[in-house]
Amino acid sequence: MRRFARFVATAGGIGYLPVAPGTLGSLLVLPVVPWIAAGPPLAVALGVVAVTALAVWAAALAEDGFDVHDDGRVVIDEVAGMVVMASLVPTGWRAALLGFVAFRLFDVWKPPPIGWLDRRVGGGVGVVADDLLAGVYAGLLVRVLVEFM
Repeated sequence: MRRFARFVATAGGIGYLPVAPGTLGSLLVLPVVPWIAAGPPLAVALGVVAVTALAVWAAALAEDGFDVHDDGRVVIDEVAGMVVMASLVPTGWRAALLGFVAFRLFDVWKPPPIGWLDRRVGGGVGVVADDLLAGVYAGLLVRVLVEFM
């Protein structure tokens, strides 16, 4: 079971790549962002809950195995954050690309309270929570930007 959790946590091994694993994990979701954004709200909400639950579970088991909180090899949190972002943006590739850039910006910058969550909350929830909030920030920012463009 731990082996499967590590496979999920590293997004099929992407987390082991030596350059920008978080960005690459985020890119995994980019091709489906317009599809998620256009999905039926109930299905999208259930998908967000399912991906979040899977991410928390896998991150918690992987964290125990890696012996480090929020190890860089764990990228399922970026996947979950991108899914949250995708659930909030308007449909279309422009919004998807803006959302990807905004998500990476918020994930790296960690404005309040994202940084606080990252430092203070432990376990799988702590690994994933900051990325979920970065996804919310990115999705809302893109929604506002697209409305005014």
